[in-house]
Amino acid sequence: MQRRYITVDVFTDRAFGGNPLAVVLDAGGLSTEQMQAIATEFNYSETTFVLPPREPAHDAQVRIFTVNREIPFAGHPNVGTAFVLATLAEKKPPARLLLEEKAGLVPVEIVSEQGRVVSTEFTAPQPLKRMSHVSVEQAAACLSLSAGDVKIDRHPPQIISVGLAFLAVEVASREALRRARPDAAAFAKTFPCDGSDAVYFYTRDVPAGEEPCNLQARMFHPGASGLSEDPATGSATAAAAALLADLDETKDGELKLRIGQGVDMGRPSLLLTRVRKQNGAIASIHVGGSSVKMMEGMLQLDREG
Repeated sequence: MQRRYITVDVFTDRAFGGNPLAVVLDAGGLSTEQMQAIATEFNYSETTFVLPPREPAHDAQVRIFTVNREIPFAGHPNVGTAFVLATLAEKKPPARLLLEEKAGLVPVEIVSEQGRVVSTEFTAPQPLKRMSHVSVEQAAACLSLSAGDVKIDRHPPQIISVGLAFLAVEVASREALRRARPDAAAFAKTFPCDGSDAVYFYTRDVPAGEEPCNLQARMFHPGASGLSEDPATGSATAAAAALLADLDETKDGELKLRIGQGVDMGRPSLLLTRVRKQNGAIASIHVGGSSVKMMEGMLQLDREG
């Protein structure tokens, strides 16, 4: 039995940038074990599987797998999967898709120009959760940095989530961001913690020579063969944007950030965030960006079940 797939580079407007994603279409009939094996075969940070929705009013059920496990929610899989589904629409691209995921229902807005999909933007399925603090020394050790490289004037290193948990750390300089390396021993001492096994770290120190951004970020996580780096992490970006908006004194309005990621690993990405606040509380959290179709083909499976 065959299954069609399409791969896209997400959070970029050019090939070989952003974060690669494989989208397996018509995934009905595949077992969880088969989905995991296919995700491991692609060896991308995530692979998605599109199934019929449980509720007729929704557009699709989407299951998301890393090379190691199924996860309830992730950012670039939503942006990329929605891009693929919208471009496959028989008529003009839809304005919105509703995707069923383990973390909840995920709305994705579709921006089209002259019948062509140019960007997609997801709404986080859960409100911001602020969980355990991690010591400055331990957070720095995870990044092979010194405690002096970590800033705590806005927030301490903390586990945060809007559907998938990450340790969020602010570092003092672009140079420290570039210099960071994942330390396996420190990771083993720190994680798992509150469902997190990854570190998202960022800096406000963005040189003028780089693409205009408010922040530059990186993310380290366990991969198929040890610790890896993710070129663009929409779920962590959504949580970080929500945290910064929560800390902002703005009572009502929309707070926007342009966040670069993947630059130091040669896959530059641009993530566009907006967080709406009402009466001092976060009302909704959104992250969007562009995607580029890269490959299309068929998976040949020997058996079903």
